[in-house]
Amino acid sequence: MTRDYKDKAVIVTGGTKGIGLATGLAFGRQGAHVYLTHAWASADEDEVRASFAAAGAPEPAIVEADASRDDDTERLLEEVAKDHDGVEMLLSNVCVVQITRGFEGLSQRAINKSLEYSAWPMVAYLQRIKRRFGRYPRYTVGTSSDGPDHYYQGYELVAISKAVMEVFARYLVRHLAPEGAFINIVRTRNVLTESALAVHGEAYPDFVRKIGGESHFITCEQVADAVLAMCSGLLDALNGQVVNVDKGGPFSDNLMRMYRQREELGL
Repeated sequence: MTRDYKDKAVIVTGGTKGIGLATGLAFGRQGAHVYLTHAWASADEDEVRASFAAAGAPEPAIVEADASRDDDTERLLEEVAKDHDGVEMLLSNVCVVQITRGFEGLSQRAINKSLEYSAWPMVAYLQRIKRRFGRYPRYTVGTSSDGPDHYYQGYELVAISKAVMEVFARYLVRHLAPEGAFINIVRTRNVLTESALAVHGEAYPDFVRKIGGESHFITCEQVADAVLAMCSGLLDALNGQVVNVDKGGPFSDNLMRMYRQREELGL
């Protein structure tokens, strides 16, 4: 690490579970003052605080803030402003979409709602942080997936939202870079989070393990480590990039891989 995060403000939206929580812990271990948002009373705050204490990290601020509501965002930034004169890092991690079941399940309203919750908040947070503190976060990272390039059942609206977020990042770099700010996207392969199970069903992990093995999955901690590295100061050549965290799996995850492992897989 070349960047010092001790007592610096780090905001993680959707930060009380899964990738968000793992990332908050990664920055907490670096001494950051982490602000974790959640909505609809979805967090076990005692459990989250206990995980930070166990990691030797400063106690996080846990704020109930709907990422699609400007008044909630302003209230969050008021909390940050009590102790800090800016935000060092923003992880835009919230993803709330309607799960589709077939073509007839798609609707314009569902698409708009998905974009409102899962793509637009990254832009809205940056705008409001700049207005409040006079500068952008040094680092902004959005969490995406390989959904725009790979088919997953019922994943249409998630993939659309992630694709829009990626395009935003590529264009926003032209506005942020002149002010010394960095914005990148981290793309993941399959991560077993509550959201993934909600989309694909409870039987999905066991099926994937049978066909692809445990190595098919990426852990939340691996994604968090990648985000931390992107914000460490060591990778400042990256800006406006989409970085894949997939252990190189997509290159070999094909019929030839299954053919090579056919006996092991019982095929």
